[in-house]
Amino acid sequence: MSGNRRKASLVTTVLVGGAMLLTACQDTDAGTDAGAPQTSPSTSATAAAGAATPSGAPTATAKDNKNGNGTGSGTGGQKPVGQVCRAGDIAWSTKSETQAGGYILVVAKAKPGISCTLPAVHPTVAFGSDGTEAGPAEQSTGKQITLSGSTTAYAGVNPKTTSANGGKELDSIIVAIGHDDPDPVSLPVGTITVDKPVVTNWHTSPKDAVPTR
Repeated sequence: MSGNRRKASLVTTVLVGGAMLLTACQDTDAGTDAGAPQTSPSTSATAAAGAATPSGAPTATAKDNKNGNGTGSGTGGQKPVGQVCRAGDIAWSTKSETQAGGYILVVAKAKPGISCTLPAVHPTVAFGSDGTEAGPAEQSTGKQITLSGSTTAYAGVNPKTTSANGGKELDSIIVAIGHDDPDPVSLPVGTITVDKPVVTNWHTSPKDAVPTR
């Protein structure tokens, strides 16, 4: 009798121990599953999209800059119409005139494809290595002139306004559109004597560009 009881007790102990071991294994599996990193569908889609996009793809800002809109100018690098002329924008020529004791007529036309404005002041004209500059031949200011196509502007230069003998003998003049012009040009004029020179404003008629001073 006592042997049967010991067998029954041993069986019960084995069954209880097995149940506890099974429960412990299930709890361990559940804990492992709960702690594993989860990947949501949206995260996977985002990662896939990022992998498919080249790292060097242009951004919206870069695209705007390429089209000339990112800087706010909207010009795309083109020169604005009505800009102030520079000497490099102009096709130049000169002509010797005998009226009013003799003077040099400076003729200015815009180069092909350029539209620019001559300011309402006389051009900057200098002579010689010492930079002797022509003063104004007119008391009043002129008018702005837009150069484009066949439109032509004229200015008259009197290299010598004094009656006394003497002066510098030169064969060219330096012309610029204002003192800040980065592209002054040297124009041949033949041999001239320079002493207190003057220059007129820009005019659209050569008759108005005769320096009378």
